[in-house]
Amino acid sequence: MTRTNPPGRPDHLVAVKNVRSSDEDGPGRPDSGPDPVLSAIQAERSRLINLAYRLLGSLADAEDVVQEAYLRWYAMTPREQAAIEVPGAWLARVTSRVCLDQLRSARARRERYVGEWIPEPLPDRAEWAAGLSGGGSDEPADPADRVTLDESVNMAFLVVLDAMTPAERVAFILHDVFRYSFAEVAEIVGRTPAACRQLASSARRRMRASAAPAAPTARRAALVRDFKEAWEAKDIEALLGLLHPEATALADGGGLAAAALHPLAGGEAVARYLVDLAGRLTGQTLLERTVNGQPGLVVQQDGVTVSVLAFDVTDDRISRLWAVRNPEKLRTWTAAG
Repeated sequence: MTRTNPPGRPDHLVAVKNVRSSDEDGPGRPDSGPDPVLSAIQAERSRLINLAYRLLGSLADAEDVVQEAYLRWYAMTPREQAAIEVPGAWLARVTSRVCLDQLRSARARRERYVGEWIPEPLPDRAEWAAGLSGGGSDEPADPADRVTLDESVNMAFLVVLDAMTPAERVAFILHDVFRYSFAEVAEIVGRTPAACRQLASSARRRMRASAAPAAPTARRAALVRDFKEAWEAKDIEALLGLLHPEATALADGGGLAAAALHPLAGGEAVARYLVDLAGRLTGQTLLERTVNGQPGLVVQQDGVTVSVLAFDVTDDRISRLWAVRNPEKLRTWTAAG
Protein backbone atom coordinates (compact mmCIF):
# COMPACT_ATOMS: atom_id res chain seq x y z
CA MET A 1 0.00 0.00 0.00
CA THR A 2 1.27 3.48 -0.80
CA ARG A 3 2.16 5.44 2.28
CA THR A 4 0.14 8.53 2.95
CA ASN A 5 1.83 11.79 3.73
CA PRO A 6 2.25 11.68 7.51
CA PRO A 7 0.43 14.40 9.45
CA GLY A 8 3.66 15.02 11.33
CA ARG A 9 5.89 13.07 13.71
CA PRO A 10 9.09 13.47 15.71
CA ASP A 11 12.22 12.39 13.89
CA HIS A 12 13.05 9.75 16.45
CA LEU A 13 11.86 8.30 19.72
CA VAL A 14 12.95 9.33 23.15
CA ALA A 15 16.59 9.54 24.09
CA VAL A 16 17.29 9.86 27.79
CA LYS A 17 20.43 11.45 29.12
CA ASN A 18 22.39 9.82 31.92
CA VAL A 19 21.69 12.07 34.85
CA ARG A 20 23.30 11.66 38.28
CA SER A 21 20.56 10.92 40.79
CA SER A 22 19.84 13.57 43.40
CA ASP A 23 17.50 13.91 46.33
CA GLU A 24 16.58 17.42 45.24
CA ASP A 25 15.26 18.59 41.93
CA GLY A 26 15.67 22.22 42.75
CA PRO A 27 13.09 25.00 42.61
CA GLY A 28 12.94 24.94 38.83
CA ARG A 29 13.97 27.51 36.27
CA PRO A 30 13.78 31.23 37.04
CA ASP A 31 11.08 33.18 35.26
CA SER A 32 13.03 34.50 32.30
CA GLY A 33 10.45 34.52 29.56
CA PRO A 34 8.75 31.80 27.52
CA ASP A 35 10.02 28.31 28.24
CA PRO A 36 11.21 26.82 24.91
CA VAL A 37 10.66 23.26 26.16
CA LEU A 38 7.12 24.07 27.26
CA SER A 39 6.41 25.70 23.91
CA ALA A 40 7.83 22.67 22.10
CA ILE A 41 5.67 20.13 23.92
CA GLN A 42 2.55 22.26 23.48
CA ALA A 43 3.29 22.40 19.75
CA GLU A 44 3.20 18.58 19.68
CA ARG A 45 -0.50 18.46 20.51
CA SER A 46 -1.65 18.54 16.90
CA ARG A 47 0.45 15.59 15.75
CA LEU A 48 -0.46 13.64 18.89
CA ILE A 49 -4.19 14.13 18.18
CA ASN A 50 -3.59 13.01 14.59
CA LEU A 51 -1.81 9.89 15.80
CA ALA A 52 -4.34 8.98 18.47
CA TYR A 53 -7.37 9.52 16.22
CA ARG A 54 -5.98 7.12 13.62
CA LEU A 55 -5.20 4.56 16.29
CA LEU A 56 -8.58 4.77 18.05
CA GLY A 57 -11.08 6.01 15.44
CA SER A 58 -12.54 8.42 17.99
CA LEU A 59 -11.68 12.08 18.36
CA ALA A 60 -13.08 12.19 21.88
CA ASP A 61 -10.93 9.23 22.94
CA ALA A 62 -7.93 10.68 21.12
CA GLU A 63 -8.24 13.92 23.05
CA ASP A 64 -8.52 12.00 26.33
CA VAL A 65 -5.43 9.96 25.54
CA VAL A 66 -3.37 13.01 24.61
CA GLN A 67 -4.53 14.71 27.79
CA GLU A 68 -3.33 11.67 29.73
CA ALA A 69 0.07 11.88 28.03
CA TYR A 70 0.41 15.53 29.00
CA LEU A 71 -0.68 14.80 32.57
CA ARG A 72 2.09 12.22 32.81
CA TRP A 73 4.58 14.77 31.52
CA TYR A 74 3.55 17.44 34.02
CA ALA A 75 3.54 14.88 36.86
CA MET A 76 7.30 14.50 36.47
CA THR A 77 9.76 16.62 38.38
CA PRO A 78 11.76 19.29 36.51
CA ARG A 79 14.84 17.05 36.74
CA GLU A 80 12.96 14.10 35.23
CA GLN A 81 11.68 16.32 32.43
CA ALA A 82 15.16 17.70 31.80
CA ALA A 83 16.46 14.13 31.43
CA ILE A 84 14.27 13.61 28.37
CA GLU A 85 16.16 14.80 25.31
CA VAL A 86 13.17 14.80 22.92
CA PRO A 87 9.96 15.64 24.83
CA GLY A 88 7.78 15.35 21.72
CA ALA A 89 9.04 11.84 21.08
CA TRP A 90 8.41 10.90 24.70
CA LEU A 91 4.83 12.18 24.39
CA ALA A 92 4.32 10.24 21.15
CA ARG A 93 5.53 7.03 22.78
CA VAL A 94 3.27 7.50 25.80
CA THR A 95 0.31 8.37 23.56
CA SER A 96 0.86 5.26 21.43
CA ARG A 97 1.13 3.00 24.46
CA VAL A 98 -2.04 4.38 26.07
CA CYS A 99 -3.82 3.90 22.72
CA LEU A 100 -2.56 0.31 22.56
CA ASP A 101 -3.93 -0.34 26.05
CA GLN A 102 -7.29 1.11 25.02
CA LEU A 103 -7.41 -0.99 21.87
CA ARG A 104 -6.70 -4.13 23.89
CA SER A 105 -9.65 -3.39 26.17
CA ALA A 106 -11.94 -2.33 23.33
CA ARG A 107 -13.40 -5.81 22.79
CA ALA A 108 -14.96 -5.86 26.25
CA ARG A 109 -16.29 -2.34 25.78
CA ARG A 110 -17.70 -3.18 22.36
CA GLU A 111 -19.59 -6.15 23.83
CA ARG A 112 -21.53 -3.63 25.93
CA TYR A 113 -22.06 -1.24 23.02
CA VAL A 114 -25.62 -1.14 21.68
CA GLY A 115 -25.73 -2.02 17.97
CA GLU A 116 -22.94 -1.46 15.46
CA TRP A 117 -19.84 0.59 16.29
CA ILE A 118 -18.60 2.97 13.57
CA PRO A 119 -15.55 5.26 13.84
CA GLU A 120 -16.31 8.85 14.77
CA PRO A 121 -16.80 10.97 11.60
CA LEU A 122 -14.91 14.20 11.07
CA PRO A 123 -15.97 17.23 9.01
CA ASP A 124 -13.73 19.09 6.61
CA ARG A 125 -11.75 21.82 8.32
CA ALA A 126 -13.05 24.58 6.05
CA GLU A 127 -16.66 23.53 6.53
CA TRP A 128 -16.15 23.18 10.25
CA ALA A 129 -14.52 26.58 10.61
CA ALA A 130 -17.24 28.20 8.49
CA GLY A 131 -19.92 26.78 10.75
CA LEU A 132 -21.48 24.72 7.96
CA SER A 133 -21.68 21.71 10.24
CA GLY A 134 -24.22 23.60 12.25
CA GLY A 135 -23.73 26.24 14.90
CA GLY A 136 -22.82 29.77 15.73
CA SER A 137 -19.94 29.77 18.19
CA ASP A 138 -17.46 32.61 17.77
CA GLU A 139 -14.65 30.42 19.09
CA PRO A 140 -12.54 28.50 16.57
CA ALA A 141 -13.23 24.77 16.45
CA ASP A 142 -9.91 23.58 17.88
CA PRO A 143 -10.10 19.87 16.88
CA ALA A 144 -10.70 20.82 13.25
CA ASP A 145 -7.40 22.62 13.25
CA ARG A 146 -5.64 19.60 14.68
CA VAL A 147 -6.76 16.68 12.51
CA THR A 148 -5.31 16.35 9.03
CA LEU A 149 -7.76 14.71 6.63
CA ASP A 150 -6.04 12.32 4.23
CA GLU A 151 -6.32 8.75 2.98
CA SER A 152 -5.64 7.38 6.45
CA VAL A 153 -8.82 8.85 7.92
CA ASN A 154 -11.42 8.00 5.28
CA MET A 155 -14.18 5.84 6.73
CA ALA A 156 -13.36 2.71 4.73
CA PHE A 157 -9.75 2.90 5.93
CA LEU A 158 -10.78 3.32 9.58
CA VAL A 159 -13.28 0.45 9.38
CA VAL A 160 -10.58 -1.92 8.15
CA LEU A 161 -8.25 -0.70 10.88
CA ASP A 162 -10.93 -1.50 13.42
CA ALA A 163 -10.96 -5.15 12.29
CA MET A 164 -7.22 -5.54 12.96
CA THR A 165 -5.62 -6.76 16.14
CA PRO A 166 -4.40 -3.93 18.38
CA ALA A 167 -0.75 -4.75 17.64
CA GLU A 168 -1.40 -4.87 13.88
CA ARG A 169 -3.15 -1.54 13.95
CA VAL A 170 -0.46 0.21 15.99
CA ALA A 171 2.41 -1.26 13.95
CA PHE A 172 0.73 -0.35 10.66
CA ILE A 173 -0.21 3.22 11.64
CA LEU A 174 3.14 3.99 13.22
CA HIS A 175 5.19 2.54 10.35
CA ASP A 176 3.12 2.99 7.17
CA VAL A 177 1.37 6.25 8.04
CA PHE A 178 3.68 8.02 10.49
CA ARG A 179 6.86 6.41 9.16
CA TYR A 180 8.39 5.19 12.37
CA SER A 181 11.14 2.62 11.96
CA PHE A 182 10.34 -0.93 13.06
CA ALA A 183 12.89 -0.54 15.85
CA GLU A 184 10.88 2.41 17.15
CA VAL A 185 7.59 0.54 16.73
CA ALA A 186 9.04 -2.43 18.62
CA GLU A 187 9.84 -0.22 21.59
CA ILE A 188 6.20 0.88 21.76
CA VAL A 189 4.49 -2.43 21.00
CA GLY A 190 6.81 -4.51 23.14
CA ARG A 191 7.81 -6.96 20.39
CA THR A 192 10.86 -7.48 18.23
CA PRO A 193 11.39 -5.36 15.11
CA ALA A 194 10.95 -8.50 13.01
CA ALA A 195 7.62 -9.26 14.68
CA CYS A 196 6.48 -5.66 14.10
CA ARG A 197 7.45 -5.96 10.44
CA GLN A 198 5.20 -9.03 10.19
CA LEU A 199 2.37 -7.21 11.96
CA ALA A 200 2.54 -4.31 9.52
CA SER A 201 2.73 -6.72 6.58
CA SER A 202 -0.39 -8.56 7.80
CA ALA A 203 -2.21 -5.25 8.21
CA ARG A 204 -1.16 -4.21 4.71
CA ARG A 205 -2.65 -7.41 3.28
CA ARG A 206 -5.93 -6.66 5.05
CA MET A 207 -5.96 -3.20 3.51
CA ARG A 208 -5.27 -4.53 0.02
CA ALA A 209 -7.94 -7.21 0.34
CA SER A 210 -10.61 -4.68 1.26
CA ALA A 211 -9.60 -1.85 -1.05
CA ALA A 212 -11.64 -1.12 -4.16
CA PRO A 213 -10.22 0.94 -7.04
CA ALA A 214 -10.44 4.55 -5.94
CA ALA A 215 -13.17 6.50 -7.69
CA PRO A 216 -12.36 10.14 -8.53
CA THR A 217 -13.65 12.58 -5.93
CA ALA A 218 -15.84 14.31 -8.50
CA ARG A 219 -17.52 11.00 -9.37
CA ARG A 220 -18.02 10.17 -5.70
CA ALA A 221 -19.59 13.58 -5.16
CA ALA A 222 -21.94 13.05 -8.12
CA LEU A 223 -23.03 9.65 -6.78
CA VAL A 224 -23.69 11.10 -3.33
CA ARG A 225 -25.65 13.99 -4.84
CA ASP A 226 -27.77 11.60 -6.93
CA PHE A 227 -28.27 9.41 -3.85
CA LYS A 228 -29.44 12.43 -1.85
CA GLU A 229 -31.96 13.41 -4.52
CA ALA A 230 -33.28 9.86 -4.91
CA TRP A 231 -33.62 9.45 -1.14
CA GLU A 232 -35.46 12.76 -0.78
CA ALA A 233 -37.79 11.75 -3.61
CA LYS A 234 -38.28 8.25 -2.08
CA ASP A 235 -37.41 6.93 -5.54
CA ILE A 236 -36.59 3.28 -4.96
CA GLU A 237 -35.74 2.58 -8.59
CA ALA A 238 -33.22 5.42 -8.65
CA LEU A 239 -31.70 4.18 -5.39
CA LEU A 240 -31.40 0.67 -6.79
CA GLY A 241 -29.55 2.08 -9.79
CA LEU A 242 -27.08 3.88 -7.51
CA LEU A 243 -26.48 1.07 -5.02
CA HIS A 244 -24.21 -1.88 -5.74
CA PRO A 245 -26.19 -5.16 -5.74
CA GLU A 246 -24.10 -6.32 -2.77
CA ALA A 247 -24.23 -3.00 -0.95
CA THR A 248 -24.21 -2.96 2.85
CA ALA A 249 -25.41 -0.32 5.30
CA LEU A 250 -24.51 0.06 8.97
CA ALA A 251 -25.92 2.51 11.50
CA ASP A 252 -24.43 3.54 14.83
CA GLY A 253 -26.84 4.91 17.42
CA GLY A 254 -24.96 3.66 20.47
CA GLY A 255 -28.27 3.13 22.27
CA LEU A 256 -28.69 6.91 22.38
CA ALA A 257 -30.42 7.43 19.02
CA ALA A 258 -32.72 5.27 16.92
CA ALA A 259 -30.72 3.14 14.48
CA ALA A 260 -30.85 -0.30 12.87
CA LEU A 261 -29.14 -2.69 15.28
CA HIS A 262 -27.83 -5.00 12.57
CA PRO A 263 -26.20 -4.44 9.16
CA LEU A 264 -28.38 -4.35 6.06
CA ALA A 265 -27.07 -6.51 3.23
CA GLY A 266 -27.95 -6.20 -0.47
CA GLY A 267 -28.79 -3.17 -2.57
CA GLU A 268 -32.51 -3.90 -2.60
CA ALA A 269 -32.72 -4.29 1.18
CA VAL A 270 -30.82 -1.05 1.68
CA ALA A 271 -32.97 0.85 -0.83
CA ARG A 272 -36.25 -0.34 0.67
CA TYR A 273 -35.10 0.51 4.18
CA LEU A 274 -34.08 4.01 3.10
CA VAL A 275 -37.40 4.68 1.37
CA ASP A 276 -39.31 3.45 4.42
CA LEU A 277 -37.13 5.61 6.67
CA ALA A 278 -37.67 8.69 4.50
CA GLY A 279 -41.42 8.19 4.81
CA ARG A 280 -41.19 8.26 8.61
CA LEU A 281 -38.92 11.26 8.99
CA THR A 282 -40.25 14.79 8.73
CA GLY A 283 -38.67 18.20 9.08
CA GLN A 284 -35.15 16.98 8.37
CA THR A 285 -32.69 18.49 5.92
CA LEU A 286 -30.08 16.61 3.89
CA LEU A 287 -26.84 18.48 3.20
CA GLU A 288 -23.84 17.53 1.09
CA ARG A 289 -20.74 17.68 3.26
CA THR A 290 -17.21 16.33 3.37
CA VAL A 291 -16.96 13.40 5.78
CA ASN A 292 -13.47 12.20 6.69
CA GLY A 293 -12.09 13.81 3.56
CA GLN A 294 -14.65 12.35 1.13
CA PRO A 295 -18.12 13.34 -0.13
CA GLY A 296 -20.84 12.49 2.36
CA LEU A 297 -24.16 13.66 3.73
CA VAL A 298 -25.33 15.32 6.92
CA VAL A 299 -28.89 15.09 8.23
CA GLN A 300 -30.04 18.05 10.30
CA GLN A 301 -33.14 18.56 12.41
CA ASP A 302 -33.88 22.19 13.30
CA GLY A 303 -30.31 23.09 12.40
CA VAL A 304 -28.75 20.39 14.61
CA THR A 305 -26.83 17.51 13.04
CA VAL A 306 -28.54 14.22 13.94
CA SER A 307 -26.80 11.89 11.48
CA VAL A 308 -23.64 11.81 9.37
CA LEU A 309 -23.40 9.46 6.38
CA ALA A 310 -20.17 8.23 4.80
CA PHE A 311 -19.95 6.20 1.59
CA ASP A 312 -17.66 3.82 -0.24
CA VAL A 313 -17.81 3.21 -3.99
CA THR A 314 -17.17 0.02 -5.98
CA ASP A 315 -17.66 -0.37 -9.74
CA ASP A 316 -19.10 3.14 -9.97
CA ARG A 317 -21.88 2.37 -7.48
CA ILE A 318 -22.31 2.91 -3.76
CA SER A 319 -21.14 -0.28 -2.07
CA ARG A 320 -21.01 0.68 1.60
CA LEU A 321 -22.93 3.20 3.64
CA TRP A 322 -22.16 4.14 7.23
CA ALA A 323 -24.65 6.25 9.22
CA VAL A 324 -23.45 7.65 12.55
CA ARG A 325 -26.31 8.77 14.79
CA ASN A 326 -24.76 8.43 18.23
CA PRO A 327 -24.86 12.04 19.52
CA GLU A 328 -21.64 11.50 21.46
CA LYS A 329 -19.88 10.97 18.12
CA LEU A 330 -21.49 14.04 16.56
CA ARG A 331 -20.28 16.68 19.01
CA THR A 332 -17.86 18.11 16.49
CA TRP A 333 -20.75 18.50 14.03
CA THR A 334 -23.24 19.99 16.48
CA ALA A 335 -21.07 22.13 18.73
CA ALA A 336 -21.60 25.06 16.41
CA GLY A 337 -25.21 24.35 15.74
